[in-house]
Amino acid sequence: MANAIRKWVGKAIKGLASAQAFLLGGLVSLLETGILLAKSFIRGCALLVSMGGCLAVFLLVGPVGAWLFSHPAVLAALLVLLFFPILGAAFSSALSAYRAICTAYLLNLAAHLQSPDEHPYRSYNTFRQAHRQAEEDAARREQERREQQQRAWEERFRQWHQQGWQYQQAGPGPGTANPYTEFKTKFEKSCAILGVPTNADSNKIKLAYRRQAKRYHPDLNKDPQATRQFQEINDAYEFLSDDNIRRYQNLPPA
Repeated sequence: MANAIRKWVGKAIKGLASAQAFLLGGLVSLLETGILLAKSFIRGCALLVSMGGCLAVFLLVGPVGAWLFSHPAVLAALLVLLFFPILGAAFSSALSAYRAICTAYLLNLAAHLQSPDEHPYRSYNTFRQAHRQAEEDAARREQERREQQQRAWEERFRQWHQQGWQYQQAGPGPGTANPYTEFKTKFEKSCAILGVPTNADSNKIKLAYRRQAKRYHPDLNKDPQATRQFQEINDAYEFLSDDNIRRYQNLPPA
């Protein structure tokens, strides 16, 4: 009887872990989307103010500012919107970590209750430390991968500048492709995959990536081509890094 109760409780905890992971994952996605939208809105307002110059400053200090101070609810909403990207990012990061740690802990607890001999109990703190170490390792690997990718492009550009005239005289063939042309083509193709213009900033690219990723995620889209398209979307988003955005903006004229 006791074993049956333990197994039933284990199944219930497993279901709770799945439900919690789903709900918290949706909340994190909403937060991250809201952060990106808030950043875009703030950037747009800053652009309008910069375009308005002295007139914009006069309006903010004068009638517009007076109206805002006379409507504290509107002023509070604007302040929340202004600080939301910072506070929201911190909360989203903490919530993501809690989701991963708590889900792993509950799944281990469920497995332990159902099969104590096969799955020893592990404390919540054990999973928290493992998650922190995994994040540090992943961040280090990502940084190394990005640096390696950037070094590879820089090396190709350097070699082209040093030996471009030899490549041009040799004509088409292995190793003769202009890396600037190749980079430009890949960048523009990646933008087309995500459906953004080539002058899009990182916020717009991230928003487009989230929309496309949800649309073609294999768990949500049962089209046979969804997996391939999802991989293309991930590859395009990975290529459209901040470093490559700056590199594209600074490409020499054709």
